[in-house]
Order: sequence, then C-alpha cells, then structure tokens
Amino acid sequence: MTRPWIMVPVVLVVAGCVTSRPIQAPLVPPAADPEAHVPDFARRPFEVFSRTNAVAIALREWRAWGSPVDDDPPNSHPDPGEAKPERQPGLWQRVGEYWWLGQNADQPANGWTGKHDSFGTLYPPKDDEQYAWSAAFISYIMRTAGAGPRFPYSPSHSTYINAAAQMAQGIAIGTQQNWDIIAMRPDSYAPQPGDLICHGRRTAKTLRFEDLPAGSFTSHCDIAIGPTPDGLAVIGGNVDDAVTLKHIPTDTAGRIAGPGNAPYDRRYPWMVILRVLYEG
Repeated sequence: MTRPWIMVPVVLVVAGCVTSRPIQAPLVPPAADPEAHVPDFARRPFEVFSRTNAVAIALREWRAWGSPVDDDPPNSHPDPGEAKPERQPGLWQRVGEYWWLGQNADQPANGWTGKHDSFGTLYPPKDDEQYAWSAAFISYIMRTAGAGPRFPYSPSHSTYINAAAQMAQGIAIGTQQNWDIIAMRPDSYAPQPGDLICHGRRTAKTLRFEDLPAGSFTSHCDIAIGPTPDGLAVIGGNVDDAVTLKHIPTDTAGRIAGPGNAPYDRRYPWMVILRVLYEG
C-alpha cells in the first residue's frame, strides 16, 4: 500500500456547524493483490478455516456491540436517528473495519464506516441504507476466520447467494469454480453452526430457492450460531443498526422450513441456506 495520499479540500456541515478541513481521499491498495490489506493470521492462514473460529468471531463482535437480542418483527422499532449504534464512538469505527477487511483491496467501499463515506464525509442517518453493512459483516467473519480466496467477498449478499447456487448446480463461475459455499434447501437441510441463512428483501421478498441464481437483488444473511431451546440462534450485522442476535423457529430436526420450503418463521421469508465447507 504505497500509493501517496491525495489531499482534497472538503467543507462539512454537521449539526448546523460548518467546519473546513482537508479530507484524505481513500487509499485503495493495488488490485493486483486482492488480499494486500489482510493480516497475516487470516491470509496464510495460521489455522484451518473452521466453524469454531467463524462462530467465535461472530460472538465476539456481538458482545462488542453490547450483546443485543431482537426477536421482534423487522421495522417494528422507531428510527433512533443520530442515536443509532452504528454511529456511536467506537462502533462506527468497527463498521469501518468490517468494510476494510471484508472487501477485496480494490473495492471503493473499503473506506466506508458506520457514518462516513470513503472520503470521510459524514452522511445523515436517513441515508444509511445506501451504506448497508450486513454483507460486509459476513464477509469480515469469513475473511478473518481464514476462508482466503475461497469465499466471494462482496458488499451484497446476493453475490455469494448466487455463487452458492451456481456451485450447487455445477455451473462454472468464470475462472473460480471452487467457492466453499453450496446452496441448500431450507426444507431439506438443517443449518449447522457457521452456515449462513438468507432471505430476499424489498422487491426480492418473493424470491424462491428455485429462482436462484437470480442476478443482483436486495437480501440479508445471518450466520448460524447453534441450536437453543427456542430454535436456532443466529447473528447478523446491521440488524437494528448493530450486530444483533435473534432466534429462528425450527422443527425437531433443526430445519427452518417445512415441506415446500415454507419458513416456520413468520417474520422473514428464509429461502436458502448457504452450507459453508469448513475444513474443521
């Protein structure tokens, strides 16, 4: 990362106060090495890519955010505006680390935080959907757990949902044909700790497993932590603007959907499980 800093004068308007200061343009490492920014313990990696490490990383991040649990229906809480956890000291920087480590080195989103764009400009809370970081969080977990080049890191969940579907169908994906994720039907496979469960959002809420791969679409994935008396515990990023745990109802076999892929959960239209091919 030897590219020199470029100084760009920017005027920021925050809470009615005008502050003039130079803003450093984002420093993007060379695209020739997509892992140029990855710490050695994850890049080599020091240990095999394992469920234990992935789940432990997710739990560590959840605790760092105060261990929030939310089993309420989505969008049932009032918008806290500037009080959003992702905008608080110590946490907006943490979101920045998810972006920086969760994406490949040539991605402009590397410079985003929980409240800044890649030029360091503060964006208003109402615009945070444009900087949604739930996929960056999943990518961060996979990267730091040691997935290396075998996971398709992306700011969009649909990238790795589609890749997993293509792997399940045996479809070649450019020069990369060995992603360590396979799409599984929720009515026939019980998610294991470290697997990802995903659903479409907005106009993609009606997407079905049979529709995959489906191009770019709005979606969300959580990482499975393990079974509980209430079903399945999962952790997701950018849920209530934080790293949040929730419980997903299951049947006695641990599946999250019944015959015909009908989710047991009335809150979320779970459509696919991404089985992660951990080494240990």
